[in-house]
Amino acid sequence: MAGQKIDYGRKHDYQPDFPADTKESHGIGPDDTVFRYLCPSRKTGSIIGRGGEIVKQLRLETHAKIRISENVPGCEERVVIIYSSSEETNSCGDSDDLVSPAQDALFKVHDKIIAEEGLGDEFDDIQPVTVRMLVPSDQIGCVIGKGGQVVQSIRNETRAQIRILSSDHLPNCALNSDELLQISGDTTAVRKALYQVASRLHDNPSRSQHLLLSSSSLHRASGGYMGPNPGGPMGASSLMGPYGSYKNDAGDWAKEFSLRFLCPSENIGAVIGKGGAIIKQIRQESGASVIVHSSVAEGDDCLITVSANEIFEDASPTIDAAMRLQPRCSEKFEKDSGISILTTRLLVPSSRIGCLIGKGGSIISEMRNLTRANIRIISIENENLPMVASEDEQMVQISGEINAASNALLQVTTRLRGNVFEMDAPDGSRHKNRDGYYRGSGSQVTV
Repeated sequence: MAGQKIDYGRKHDYQPDFPADTKESHGIGPDDTVFRYLCPSRKTGSIIGRGGEIVKQLRLETHAKIRISENVPGCEERVVIIYSSSEETNSCGDSDDLVSPAQDALFKVHDKIIAEEGLGDEFDDIQPVTVRMLVPSDQIGCVIGKGGQVVQSIRNETRAQIRILSSDHLPNCALNSDELLQISGDTTAVRKALYQVASRLHDNPSRSQHLLLSSSSLHRASGGYMGPNPGGPMGASSLMGPYGSYKNDAGDWAKEFSLRFLCPSENIGAVIGKGGAIIKQIRQESGASVIVHSSVAEGDDCLITVSANEIFEDASPTIDAAMRLQPRCSEKFEKDSGISILTTRLLVPSSRIGCLIGKGGSIISEMRNLTRANIRIISIENENLPMVASEDEQMVQISGEINAASNALLQVTTRLRGNVFEMDAPDGSRHKNRDGYYRGSGSQVTV
């Protein structure tokens, strides 16, 4: 892609409508390559042309289907739907690489829109460019990768900024099951990043992509759907994709992440505060739910549950609240030297404890070395496990000086959160893709 030749033509007059291509009546297949590129409405003339001459030529050159959606009220962008078979038949610029017709068409559409900016001087390569694409929520994980590794690798290699924006930024032309992918940087960096992102999407088709053409008349409006007959039944639930149970009210792909802290009964006052002032403040500042459960019997530990519905790319309200709670819910004592030692205890499901231990104890050893804290896993067989623990839980105990204990808690909770997003989606929703990965959880699991 880096060596692709760009033909910057003259600007074309804007034409809102163009003749339909009868071949576009063909639907999108489950293995097809599909892209939805957001084109500023003022620039659609550069890819349509007079009487549709440019888009016709792009179809002929690439053998891809290209559709430009109608204007949506309140939206300054139009969706360009590009799709084809996944067979890699087209050459890519000056390189020997072959790409699918849809990838070829995506790059050519991108180049036409960039040319509309009027770039043509010696500063082309440093001209700032922003590309926005709509990606189904069940497909975005292939761009993010396990623990964000894929998207970070693309950032490092291309020097482009790549972000998955929150639902607040979704345009009205998006579906409620969409994620908004944004690539920014100079023209060369964005072009390279677009090539890599397109390759990932090509290798990981969405399970709901066959619905895209039939849903082209549906769009978001005030958080819901509108169509030709507002108020009527839209059948929009079929567009939610296979992971509806992971969607929050705003339509973002989300999972609940929760932590269970053990708190000595004598510390509960410091957690709640006078009139509930402290716990209310923690809830407000973190955005997480914080619930203090009654102790089983006098003198027993109290259980504190911290939870939130979270999106992988966003900051974690649960971890934020956990860090605020730690100095209040931990046991504390001072050494003779005056140094304070904190002991923080969490209950973790046995099914997830492996992400903290690692093969041969490699992960827990790494966390101990990094933080200088004492981190222990106490199983149910241990008589010191508190009564409030369930049979399928184990206790993680963190001890150390305040900074060490804080760093250790951050390490532990971050790994637990990562494990939650790696867990399987509902039965039957994990499907192997052409890369040999499973898709369905927003991250990748090698097999």
